[in-house]
Amino acid sequence: MVGPQRPQFVLFGSSIVQLSYRNGGWGAVLADIYSRKADILLRGYNGWNSRLALQVVNQVFPKDAAVQPSLVIVYFGGNDSVAPHPTCLGPHVPLSEYIDNMRKIAIHLKSLSEETRIIYLSPPPMNDEKYRESKSEQVRTNENCQIYSEACKSLCKEMGLKFVDLWSAIQKMDDWKNTSFTDGVHLSSEGSKVVVEEILKVLKEADWKPSLHPKSLTAEFGEYSTNYLVSPRLKHKL
Repeated sequence: MVGPQRPQFVLFGSSIVQLSYRNGGWGAVLADIYSRKADILLRGYNGWNSRLALQVVNQVFPKDAAVQPSLVIVYFGGNDSVAPHPTCLGPHVPLSEYIDNMRKIAIHLKSLSEETRIIYLSPPPMNDEKYRESKSEQVRTNENCQIYSEACKSLCKEMGLKFVDLWSAIQKMDDWKNTSFTDGVHLSSEGSKVVVEEILKVLKEADWKPSLHPKSLTAEFGEYSTNYLVSPRLKHKL
């Protein structure tokens, strides 16, 4: 581990997280915003659902870790909402199990530290027509995305978790179906901007102490460097 120690923000989820460092993705944008203030750690797993996440949550977030994350942003649900396949294979997770899995994940994360904060992201909407062009065997619908999004929202209300309603927020964009996605499902840079805006809104409004909003965190080694040319009127030190 390198120092000095900064707050750790962990992004934990499926492909929406794994791909979030590509092409102006929301993970990369957060890393830029929190440069010198917090470390953004990526734990994204393409194709995963809440069932698989629950199986490894103890390994990804061990209770005996020397340093626990200050913030965990969790996203699962898009793959869970895929319609069941006749072979019984695929990522589908029944709604009741999805809720139970997400509850157990939250309970584990809450147990890490009194200072560990949690934000759940809902499944975003999707462009059904664009997705069908991929001719995937997986059946995804915007209707199912909404059902799992509402279930996630209700769970967060029940458990007192911070929640970002991506299903609603993205649909407020102009021409959202054509601008928010790369393939009808995964987020474009425009869709990622909404994710970042909504996360920052939650961080600004949360009454957490200390605040994790970027304007509340101090930049590492924020003093002037002796290598910089500065006005003679300004004093600087390292």
